[in-house]
Amino acid sequence: MKIGVPKEIKNHEYRVGLTTLSVKELVSAGHEVVVEANAGMGIGLTDDDYKSVGAKILATAKEVFDSADMIVKVKEPQPSEYNLLRENQILFTYLHLAPDPEQAKGLIDSKCVAIAYETVTDERGGLPLLAPMSEVAGRMSVQVGAWMLEKSQGGKGVLLGSVPGVVPAKVVVLGGGVVGANAARMATALGADVTIVDRNLKRLNELDWMFMGRLKTAFSTQATVESLVAKADLVIGAVLVVGAAAPRLITRAMLKTMNPGSVLVDVAIDQGGCFETSRPTTHTDPYYEVDGILHYCVTNMPGAVARTSTFALNNATLPFTMALANKGYKQALMDDKHLLHGLNVYKGHITHDVVAHNLSMEYIAPGDAIVEA
Repeated sequence: MKIGVPKEIKNHEYRVGLTTLSVKELVSAGHEVVVEANAGMGIGLTDDDYKSVGAKILATAKEVFDSADMIVKVKEPQPSEYNLLRENQILFTYLHLAPDPEQAKGLIDSKCVAIAYETVTDERGGLPLLAPMSEVAGRMSVQVGAWMLEKSQGGKGVLLGSVPGVVPAKVVVLGGGVVGANAARMATALGADVTIVDRNLKRLNELDWMFMGRLKTAFSTQATVESLVAKADLVIGAVLVVGAAAPRLITRAMLKTMNPGSVLVDVAIDQGGCFETSRPTTHTDPYYEVDGILHYCVTNMPGAVARTSTFALNNATLPFTMALANKGYKQALMDDKHLLHGLNVYKGHITHDVVAHNLSMEYIAPGDAIVEA
């Protein structure tokens, strides 16, 4: 199979779909890899590095799309890339389609085979291709939140961990999954007063044991969220419903109960955001203020630490990339129900039920779509 790696074009997105280590594995297995010129420069991988492991360098994204059977990316295709996709071509990347009808239409019209990292599952019900970036984003959320609380950024002038004799900052983490656990780990390590909120009692019990009493846990109700948010210095939105738009847990009315200069970091922004006042931002212009409360809603947070993120992501995606290349997409999808869960768009049809529901579009089961094709 010929596999193509275009350069990412989203604002300040420096990650790349395949590292040289991954390319070497694919080439060794008999596949051909074409990489757009300078695609890996953002993480310190030169064109010569790619050539040295057997990749061919092409000058433009169009050449990569035109020649490849499978496109491996990091972020969802941008509008200029929709028309480069073609029927029967495999697209393997993050998609986050639920809040993005324009992208969904572009993929449907292309009749490509679009497999989303974020909905591939594992035998434990986890999301193995989302987890590495969730770990990064969770840890970064505390890092950027601490920075925004500085007075020079418009924050309250509060140190997360404080110093002896001064109470630490209050951090509320909405969601106890991978993002939330990693955010809590960073915040507790800095000495903050951390409360993590979730609806899953089993998960709250696990977190209690994991942190050995170094944080508080709370069952999520509207009243609980309202009470905690009103006292918080930093709120981290870490809610995930697989394939769906994120629920809006913080209303604009709640902002008026918070102290001016408090900070909201919406890690769920890729799925539409979990704050009513959230809107996507970029690394160029990362935050804004609403009613005195700072909002950080960058849609590709891990792109800021591109080298770490790319290598972590490739560790998770390579076995699936290899299966798709070795077997072809039909056999690979039929052999692995977890990879099949990643199929979001198939030759003009939405094939993920939650995505279809959120987009109010017709749905066809992925297995049925493959059989009927």
